Amino acid sequence: MNSKNLVPKWVRIFVGLLAIANIAFGVSNYFGASALFQNSSVGIDLAGAAARYAGYEFGARNLAIGLALLIVASVGVPETVAIMTIVRALVELQSIIIGIVTGNFGTGVIVSIVIFAIEATVIVTMFKIVGEQDKH
Repeated sequence: MNSKNLVPKWVRIFVGLLAIANIAFGVSNYFGASALFQNSSVGIDLAGAAARYAGYEFGARNLAIGLALLIVASVGVPETVAIMTIVRALVELQSIIIGIVTGNFGTGVIVSIVIFAIEATVIVTMFKIVGEQDKH
């Protein structure tokens, strides 16, 4: 059986949507660093070189993750979907931790928790598929 057919359609759609979101967020950071400092920009010159370069780095990271997610959603190999979803889930987890530690527990953290839960479900689903595939 083709490994592409092993990845459920809902997983491919969800990973594809994550890819588009990461790509959009990554590209937006090339136009301004405000998203990078969304919790607090007190004392930060958002027009300064340091903030701009931090925004570029943040954008590049998100763009790279988004492009990789788009590729694995398109190709649909269970192992690569699992690996890239783990990478994306770790990024989401750090957003949750930062939100909780800084006391900024609002809508953004709740959305991150929901997305993380779906990512965890994707990861478990992919590991089950890989496990079944390895049995044969």
